[in-house]
Amino acid sequence: MSKTLALLHTTPVTVGAMSELAARELPGVRVINLLDDSLLKDVIAAGGVTAAVEARMRAYFEQARVAGADAVLCCCSSVGDVVDRARAEAPIPLLRIDEPMAVEAVQSGRRIGVIATVRTTLEPTVGLIRRKAQELGRAVDVEPVLVQGAFDALSAGDGAAHDRLVKEALIALLKRSDVVVLAQASIARVLAALEQPPAIPVLTSPLSGLKAAGAILAE
Repeated sequence: MSKTLALLHTTPVTVGAMSELAARELPGVRVINLLDDSLLKDVIAAGGVTAAVEARMRAYFEQARVAGADAVLCCCSSVGDVVDRARAEAPIPLLRIDEPMAVEAVQSGRRIGVIATVRTTLEPTVGLIRRKAQELGRAVDVEPVLVQGAFDALSAGDGAAHDRLVKEALIALLKRSDVVVLAQASIARVLAALEQPPAIPVLTSPLSGLKAAGAILAE
């Protein structure tokens, strides 16, 4: 019997790309998508995860289980801390898409650049990287970079402006980092717009997150 992975999204931007990637990387795994684009909007408006947002997410975890999911992968770093709090009591594995990426970043170098277009994603990602560094006994210097205006451009349908702003910030950050983390799945596409491959590792969460989910499902 095939396994089922539920992907929890807070923006429609990630649905298509994650589904395509899952079909390629996890053949034979049934994927179901749960989307609530008000979650991220509420987090941004409040400046962080609220009790109401956490309650809704926990309800989605249960809905995924009822739908037959063997595991849930949360595709949004802004709400990743909810996964950490809920996983101990969940009947199925709850996974953060950014956790494998954070571990890889800590193992890749001391100077870690982190780039995001939303502050509520940037801060949890930086916090996760620092926690993983402490767990692994690694000393790291983390430089967070918030790309102003990029998220608003993407929300308004101006993908070109979003990609240009992120690309400019990324090129500058590459010059002073050992490894760069793209904190949002939605900005991973900017890598394809670079004229040449980066000279240092640039880590994105979709692929490593899905591979980690596949490993859990295979157990």
